[in-house]
Amino acid sequence: MNRDFDSSQAIQTVLASLEDSKAEDIVSIDIRRKSSLGDYMVIASGRSHRHVAAVAEHLIQALKDGGFGQARVEGLGGADWVLIDAGDVIVHVFRPEIREFYNIEKMWQAPDLDEETLH
Repeated sequence: MNRDFDSSQAIQTVLASLEDSKAEDIVSIDIRRKSSLGDYMVIASGRSHRHVAAVAEHLIQALKDGGFGQARVEGLGGADWVLIDAGDVIVHVFRPEIREFYNIEKMWQAPDLDEETLH
């Protein structure tokens, strides 16, 4: 199967699920040139522990229903920061104050090193 097609289908499923479960401040970052971890990183917020858990559970089911298999999940018990690794797409769902503290999108949105050194 074409990997780019597969990752574009996965990112569409992820974004639709997050929108559907009313996740807030959704940011999608193309990390194909930054990391071998995956193709996309998505960061979103939930309003509370309960909302973060609900957003994560909805997404896990959407990925499974979409044929992307069982995602690896960390942090669902505490629901401050849930990491959902769907292979090509890595999703972080935070409570707002936890997201602000770690500020991981700033790190991943930095310019590619090779682009910076070319100028």
